[in-house]
Amino acid sequence: MSQILEQDIRNAVGKVVDSDLGFSLEQLNAIENVQIDEKNVSLYLELIPPIHWIAKKIDDEVKNVIKSLAPNHTIQILVKEKEIPRISNAGVLPNVGHLIAVASGKGGVGKSTIAANFAAALAQKGAKVGLLDADIYGPSQPTMFGMAHEQMRADKTEDGRVLGFPNEQYGVKVASIGFVMERDQAAIMRGPMLAGYFTTLVEQISWGDLDFLVFDLPPGTGDIQLTLTQKIPLTGAVMVTTPQEIALADVRRSISMFRKVNVDILGVVENMSYFVPPDMPEKRYDIFGKGGGKLAAAEANASFLGEVPLTLATRSGGDEGLPVVLNPDDFTQGQRLRDITGNIVKEIRKVNLKRLERPVVQISI
Repeated sequence: MSQILEQDIRNAVGKVVDSDLGFSLEQLNAIENVQIDEKNVSLYLELIPPIHWIAKKIDDEVKNVIKSLAPNHTIQILVKEKEIPRISNAGVLPNVGHLIAVASGKGGVGKSTIAANFAAALAQKGAKVGLLDADIYGPSQPTMFGMAHEQMRADKTEDGRVLGFPNEQYGVKVASIGFVMERDQAAIMRGPMLAGYFTTLVEQISWGDLDFLVFDLPPGTGDIQLTLTQKIPLTGAVMVTTPQEIALADVRRSISMFRKVNVDILGVVENMSYFVPPDMPEKRYDIFGKGGGKLAAAEANASFLGEVPLTLATRSGGDEGLPVVLNPDDFTQGQRLRDITGNIVKEIRKVNLKRLERPVVQISI
């Protein structure tokens, strides 16, 4: 009876589809083990990471399937993540699961705001998150996380190296040149020195174990971007733009640069998409144009991750040190950014699926 029930469970659970990836659990070879006794069913699944957004959905669907077959059993679902091989520089930041660049071709498009809210939304979901503020000339993250006057602790190791420790706020570990420089001090340095500072931030920070490390890059396609792609095994890059053509031209160049160095484009976020006056919710103003982000994504054959309208709470949150995704008084804007974060995570999972040697088992019908 148990053996038949076990095979029935495998067959039924195997038909459950991972909606992010569009394949069944059987095709994804996700069912690792089934254990059954008179009172309990324990199912062990191995899913494509990261699973923070998809785990509960799959857990609920699988439990419903098993409940229909074993209605009197207690059901336990245990999930772990598949190990995804890195395509390069496997020894760099080995304790970080996913390394995500947030980039823009042009300054002033709100890239740092998107990066801050992306990191905060990941932490909201229970992920262990780090945020590296790689904009040496204009570090924004200390202000955006309410740590503008903080300094970064550093210790000297036994071998004489200096090791820094990121500051932590809202569950996000943050490292920035802004914790080292005075607030109004100018960073005056040429390309090689710029790249050297970035390398120091990467190699001499004790991040610990992280699910995600988000890189808030400076605008453009300069030394830091090239150093990043040469030294860091990036999972992928998120591009941020505003709708108008002058920003789109630069984001196209950034996408081209990342693809030339074999970095996957996770998609395009359109920031400052429109403005709805709080006292006139029936009105909408497309201040910077309309539809540019979707167009840039379509031209690049990349995913369009979503629109982020201008809101007063987003601006004030950045100035006052509370990312709007954490502000309960602006739930709608926060939910838009959480949805975009979920879309980014979905694209990360697709990239990880491609990196497996045998990603999908073909099933004959």
